[in-house]
Amino acid sequence: MTPSVVAGTSAWRISSDCVELCTTEIGGHLGPVTFMVRNRRIQPFAIAPWQREILPRETPPILRVLRGDFFCLPFGGNGSPFRGERHPVHGETANERWQFRDLIVEGPARTLHLSLDTDERPGRVDKKLTLINGQTVIYAQDIVSGMRGPMCFGHHAMLHFPDRPNSGLVSTSPFRFGQVLPLPFENPAQGGYSALKMGSEFRSLDKVKTADGSVTDLSRYPARRGFEDLVLVASRPRRFAWNAVVFPQERYVYFALRDPAVLASTILWISNGGRHYAPWNGRHVNILGIQDVTAYFHVGLAESAGRNHLQQQGIPTFIDMNPNRPLEVNYIMGIAPIPADFDHVADICHAKAGVIEIRSRSGAAVRTQVDLKFLRSRSAAKSKA
Repeated sequence: MTPSVVAGTSAWRISSDCVELCTTEIGGHLGPVTFMVRNRRIQPFAIAPWQREILPRETPPILRVLRGDFFCLPFGGNGSPFRGERHPVHGETANERWQFRDLIVEGPARTLHLSLDTDERPGRVDKKLTLINGQTVIYAQDIVSGMRGPMCFGHHAMLHFPDRPNSGLVSTSPFRFGQVLPLPFENPAQGGYSALKMGSEFRSLDKVKTADGSVTDLSRYPARRGFEDLVLVASRPRRFAWNAVVFPQERYVYFALRDPAVLASTILWISNGGRHYAPWNGRHVNILGIQDVTAYFHVGLAESAGRNHLQQQGIPTFIDMNPNRPLEVNYIMGIAPIPADFDHVADICHAKAGVIEIRSRSGAAVRTQVDLKFLRSRSAAKSKA
């Protein structure tokens, strides 16, 4: 299967009758992704505005192709070495060239199989992206094999919101702990600015402290133009965890589903024009990163595998890899049309075989086809708290 140039970079393209998906050769980033719903074409994922620009030679690959969603191994900036390993930002999986392995067609399902052999910590990652006719859903599977030792990891989805204040309503499944990054996220001396109170803990997205002493609502976005912020919420144990964004005027809901025993926490990267250094230059606006991880915030492997305060609260920030037992990370992303009275998602639950129900706080509900069995990982790797 030969890749083609899509949004400024080489990418593979697969499609079903409901979804068209592109995956970059460098970094394995998903995007653009088009969902077809009731004769509408919906593209919820963000693509960085500099894709067709000539960037400085030292610009890392992850920034050159930045878009959609990608798998990070290890997750985070990785500025500190770990046992002699020096991983790039969000790992080789987000920066290096993937190899095409197969396009598998089985009945209504089409699966793109890619692979990457890693060097910094020798191993292999197999990526399988599946679309099924009749479903507005992406089934993403990353299988990590041959590695030994502590590792953090996660997905790095990014949504682009309509350019209207509070155009999207953000919610998550119940969480047991929420906190603003307890470290500086941006440096004003370098042209980066943050709005939230560093290290502030919270129990609800709609009441989070800001640096100026006020309280803000993270469940409605875009907001706080001119700032970059990052928060983490740790999921409660349950059959599956979820994140959702409702776009009332656009009449659809985006959702992501995962096994919290594999991906323990959600990081919200709130990117609304707070970076005034290259290549951001104040123009990366109305973007929300919804990043499901097992990691210590976005810092990196050394900090995730070392002692940290999340582990002290029983929140896993890494897993112990066993070269004989692959780690299987299964992840579902999708959208569904909604009625006019649909507001914040209150819950996502199993309705019947192959169907989920998405319920709003207003009492409105929609059903859509999703195979929840996909989330049941067969990995024997154990999370560490």
